[in-house]
Amino acid sequence: MDIARKLAILADAAKYDASCASSGTDKRHSAGGKGVRPQGLGSTEGAGICHSYAPDGRCISLLKILLTNACAFDCLYCVNRSSSNVPRARFTVAEVVRLTLDFYRRNYIEGLFLSSGIVRSPDYTMEQVVRVARTLRLEHGFKGYIHLKTIPDASPELLAEAGLYADRLSINVELPTETALKQLAPEKDIRAVRRTMAGLRGRIDEAKADRRAPRFSPAGQSTQMIIGADASDDRAILGTSANLYGSYRLKRIYYSAFSPIPDANARLPLQAPPLVREHRLYQADWLMRFYGFSVEEITEGGGMLDLAVDPKLSWALRHRDRFPLDIDRASREELLRVPGLGKTVVERILSARRFRAIRCEDLARLKAPLRKVLPFLRLADHSPSIGLLESERLLERIAPPPRQMALAL
Repeated sequence: MDIARKLAILADAAKYDASCASSGTDKRHSAGGKGVRPQGLGSTEGAGICHSYAPDGRCISLLKILLTNACAFDCLYCVNRSSSNVPRARFTVAEVVRLTLDFYRRNYIEGLFLSSGIVRSPDYTMEQVVRVARTLRLEHGFKGYIHLKTIPDASPELLAEAGLYADRLSINVELPTETALKQLAPEKDIRAVRRTMAGLRGRIDEAKADRRAPRFSPAGQSTQMIIGADASDDRAILGTSANLYGSYRLKRIYYSAFSPIPDANARLPLQAPPLVREHRLYQADWLMRFYGFSVEEITEGGGMLDLAVDPKLSWALRHRDRFPLDIDRASREELLRVPGLGKTVVERILSARRFRAIRCEDLARLKAPLRKVLPFLRLADHSPSIGLLESERLLERIAPPPRQMALAL
């Protein structure tokens, strides 16, 4: 099979893995200063074909492929499972290295996301994945972004070596509960996944604590959960997420809506969940990580998130008695719970109100969505009309119309 055909198969096979964002990596490049010869090849700073975004807005383009889509496991939700009737292909280590370098030199990419099906054994597969990263870094001086998907049950020594060459490591928990994993992926062991996460967390923490230690996965570790392949509700999913963030200090958890696959097992749903459910889970995840919300607060309205409105607005509507807030007196924590106010806007409000009372024109200048925030705030030149917060028409006034929501998704 020629390399172009392999690339078509193995790039398509990798599209179901959402956990390839490059947020958190070090900024570095091969360019030397004036009169200094460039060292190495590649960069994590430039712009190119967009595949993912870093938190500061940088666009990081990635070659996202599998080393092979052959797999010894038969996970029912996976299109690459051993019993699946799909075309199979396998790259050699040299082919992945050559593709990465060729794509970079043509300015197609700035980094590599490499995963693989499991062949022969977890250690054999992980060793092949590590060899790709080691060859790029040591033999070719590649300084671009590398994200490696670790293999469950691979030896700690291989994982330790992977972290020396990768910017980020990840291992997917796949499903929200151990029960679901046993039903749909009986060959996978959630305890092995968690052991790997714990080991990676320990090594990442050690590298950060000792500046003399070699860099180890500086962008941390991440994972992915498939949504809608089992009967887990959003409360269970977010509960698992909160546990993973707290136990292993993950940088990100990615939520991937289940996609029906050919020749699917009868235990799988016939239809994919609505994409808006995936979207709401990302919003809820953001509230837990950056806005001080607990799983209990987000899901107190029921086991499933409201698909009609975002979870922060849903919480505010359930707690109308806490509003309106005086924008010049409210604490940072209170302002962060106002629908429509993000962290950056809140920080600017706190800074600006030290010098003058906040007015509507100030919020407009900060690009806060006035239609959404004003019902929940008192300003120097604005006070919500009597009974507005109790009105049943409040949601109609501030929620986006269905067509706008569809376009946003």
